[in-house]
Amino acid sequence: MTADSAIELTDAVLAMAFVGDLSMGRATDHSRRTACLAGLLAAALGADAAGQNHARAVALLRWSGCTANAGGFAELLGDDIASREAMMAQTLPPLDARTQSMIVPLALIHCEISGDVAVSLGMPQAVVTGLRHAFERYDGKGMPQALDGADVSRAAFIVNAASDLEILSRAHGRDSALDFLRRQAGAKYPADIAALAVQHGPAWLDDIDAAPPDASQWRLADGRANAPAALTLLADVAELKLPWLAGYSRRVAALAVQTAARLDLDGDAQAQLQAAALVHGIGRAALPNRLWDTPGPLTPDQWEQLRLMPYWTARAARQIKGLSQAADLASYAYERLDGSGYFRGASGAALTLPQRVLATTVALQALLEDRPWRPAHALPDAARILRQDAAAGRYDTMVAEAAIAAAGGDASAAPRRAASSLSQRELDVLRQISLGASNKEAARALNISPSTVRTHVESVFRKLECSTRAAATLKALTAGIL
Repeated sequence: MTADSAIELTDAVLAMAFVGDLSMGRATDHSRRTACLAGLLAAALGADAAGQNHARAVALLRWSGCTANAGGFAELLGDDIASREAMMAQTLPPLDARTQSMIVPLALIHCEISGDVAVSLGMPQAVVTGLRHAFERYDGKGMPQALDGADVSRAAFIVNAASDLEILSRAHGRDSALDFLRRQAGAKYPADIAALAVQHGPAWLDDIDAAPPDASQWRLADGRANAPAALTLLADVAELKLPWLAGYSRRVAALAVQTAARLDLDGDAQAQLQAAALVHGIGRAALPNRLWDTPGPLTPDQWEQLRLMPYWTARAARQIKGLSQAADLASYAYERLDGSGYFRGASGAALTLPQRVLATTVALQALLEDRPWRPAHALPDAARILRQDAAAGRYDTMVAEAAIAAAGGDASAAPRRAASSLSQRELDVLRQISLGASNKEAARALNISPSTVRTHVESVFRKLECSTRAAATLKALTAGIL
């Protein structure tokens, strides 16, 4: 296995912002524009350079937790992306008290995950706290803790005001956005923050429209902009969107590297494949959960949506310098030799050997895992299906055989699990809940009682220092115990 793929911290933050914007149904420059506004607002409030960068970092990572509660929003409001986009743009019809109360635990998941992401990236405590308080209000009516305004991070208020200014100006025009800020002064955010946003907002927006913000100049982690950040974190966060995907990109990466080695590709090619495999699924964030959880055949309209997934990955390649090479290769993950793949419909000699390896290993690993529409295939059955597709011209036969051999290879080549304070039974329970199983479902799978599962879940939360299943999953993946 090659060394773990990494990018510079600033690029990792921008990548998280990109995924977050997709998940929220926002334009992919929303978080960057909000970060720019947040930095300007912080400066107008007298914040020093570090404080300005903390506000920018909070703005960029603010939506990093939204993949983790996508399933909850899909269950509650039908379409996780469209509903959240409407909430932000103030176009969603008023929610009844019961529905509003059910959003509180979703806010908890979001804030816990985004804060944990910041911790994993080594961000300053001010950034972590700002993310934990992302949905708190100055009047104490926020979520998930309903904190008194004096106890809420100023960075959170600054980013909330900047975000409202950015979103509502696009959705309803500047006058409407400024009017909203005036009405929320002393309620959603302190009056002084609202007043400065209203006073300077139009000029700031003009400047941003004229010259899009250059994030490379921001020192988002107190001068640690060039520090490495593992691409596995980006993969893990993106896959929180669908619990049954947990760890999938990591497994594709391992299989792709092993397949490339069997084909005598050099270390650079293996490293490129590893990085591409880890990010190949980030475009999935742009598509609603109900599409991925469809149990039967997709309609033609649904297939048209699905075909956009690698397109959005390609967009990341163009927008984030540190991801350009990996995301460009990743965007070929669903192309096929006969031209039947997507989104380009590339075929034959137009597909390089690394592109063929990635597409083949993505397909094979998917066959080996459970999906909402079918159970996992055993390796012999998966190998038979892949060989049939190769014979039909969809995959390179040589690559398919190398991937099958790699999948059935020496167990010593598989990634080793890190040591853990969790007991074996706690690990078993954690694996079940990380894949989206309820306590009852986990109990059936493990042949124990639901109350025993609940006890183990509580112990896992205590040992991993978290309070939600999504956070436990992310921490376990990051620590290498899943």
